[in-house]
Amino acid sequence: QAIVKNGTLVKEFVLMGFTVGAEVQMVLFFIFLTLYLITMGGNLGMIFLIQRDPRLQTPMYFFLSHLSFLDVCYSSVIIPQMLETLKSGRAPITYERCATQFFFFTLCASTECFLLAVMAYDRYVAVCNPLLYVTAMTPQTRLGLVMGAYSGAMVNTVIRAYSGGLSGAILRTVCTFTLSFCGPNQINFFFCDLPPLLELSCSDSPTSQILILFYGSFVIFVNALVILVSYLFIIRAILHVKSVGGRAKTFSTCASHLTVVMLFFGTLTFMYMSSNSNKSLEEDKVVSVFYTVIIPMLNPLIYSLRNKEVKAAFRKVISKLQVSQKIGKQA
Repeated sequence: QAIVKNGTLVKEFVLMGFTVGAEVQMVLFFIFLTLYLITMGGNLGMIFLIQRDPRLQTPMYFFLSHLSFLDVCYSSVIIPQMLETLKSGRAPITYERCATQFFFFTLCASTECFLLAVMAYDRYVAVCNPLLYVTAMTPQTRLGLVMGAYSGAMVNTVIRAYSGGLSGAILRTVCTFTLSFCGPNQINFFFCDLPPLLELSCSDSPTSQILILFYGSFVIFVNALVILVSYLFIIRAILHVKSVGGRAKTFSTCASHLTVVMLFFGTLTFMYMSSNSNKSLEEDKVVSVFYTVIIPMLNPLIYSLRNKEVKAAFRKVISKLQVSQKIGKQA
């Protein structure tokens, strides 16, 4: 556990949340509660549709169902604690609970980075090798890629070489929570994240920079590179399509994924890889709200609003419910 200057153990932190008045906090409470319910309904609904409709039993929707699952976990790690902080104005959180939240937040965010890279590869195969897509993306291959995404967030060869096999999320948590905290224990944030914890730390700045660079360079940069290379091949393939309509149709299959990638990686890059000297924790709060609350809510909307198959599956479910209600009334 962290030790403050007077030698006592830090047994808990205090999350300060948003520095606004009590009335504004209650308004934010209901806004974020509504957004959380929409996120849960949208992502769980997406998983339900994909599982129920035979037309959605394709590799792309298989990966999308896992993205929705991650968004559910991602939001549930952050938003309930945020609501508790908004309700009380400030929320104490034990040292162990803070470390646990930090671990699962890191794990979910890292896994989503890897999964978005896997989805980019899936789009690359679909656009650049359409005749081989079905044989290339077999159920075993899909499962292997998804397991690779989950495993990539937990284990990598570089970490294993330097830390005896600790996973990325575990290493980041251990390194962060072995920093020296010289008091106070008030976290000027709404959840336990790296930037506000580093603000409380009195450890040497090189250690802090190594933590940020590790997460930013390995997880963000490597996956962003995979996505970039995949889309360079996709763009080249699209440019070889002769008809304008054919180009538009081909690009439309990637538009939703590309939108999600730009939103997610854009906010993560600003949060963890931009210069800390040019931004404040208040700016970090706004960015963090965007990628912990807004993006998980938008993902199912982005994929459903731009996707005919999802719309058709949704209409099919609604029509079945209407028929069931009519039968029930007649009975």
